[in-house]
Amino acid sequence: MFGPGMGGSGFLGLLIQLALIFFIVRWAIRRFGGMGGNAGAAAPSGNPLGGMAGAGAPPQGQAQPVGVAITAADYQAFQQALINIQTAWSQQDVRAMQHMATPEMVSYFNNQLSALASRGARNVVSDIRFERGDLVESWRENGFDYATVAMRYSMIDITTDMTGRVIEGDPSNRTTVTELWTFVRSAGTGSWLLSAIQQTPR
Repeated sequence: MFGPGMGGSGFLGLLIQLALIFFIVRWAIRRFGGMGGNAGAAAPSGNPLGGMAGAGAPPQGQAQPVGVAITAADYQAFQQALINIQTAWSQQDVRAMQHMATPEMVSYFNNQLSALASRGARNVVSDIRFERGDLVESWRENGFDYATVAMRYSMIDITTDMTGRVIEGDPSNRTTVTELWTFVRSAGTGSWLLSAIQQTPR
């Protein structure tokens, strides 16, 4: 910039460069200097259940969740809900499901039934035997009680075509599964409704 023949234009160029450097340094301070305040901040966790295709995930409110006492009557209600929902599924009775599950879960079930019907198939679950139910967690949030239970049960699980011919599964062998079922009700009152299901490794 100060080479021979540059004269006044060389000095003007120097001023332009210094101005550019000043603005670049000031931008860098603003850009990177404010990051320290967020250091170590954790991203909000999602629903631990994951849900079935995102259906029925419990809302994440601002209040700190607290534990909810689960009684023997509640466990009985969970066991009966398992049997009733599986029966309604096999009978493709969406109306019955509306009294046992949240609207999000009913919508999910309805979509799955429609997908089966579109390929001329029907899933039938029978001889359901509840084996064990273990409470994973319970909490109260935004005026609702939640309970997640590890449900272990066995059943005959087959898929047929519309004529009743078995196309998947074995009608002679039982299938045993463990799933995490999350139930919800108005705090302290009302019936439990299924709000989410998560499959677990067999």
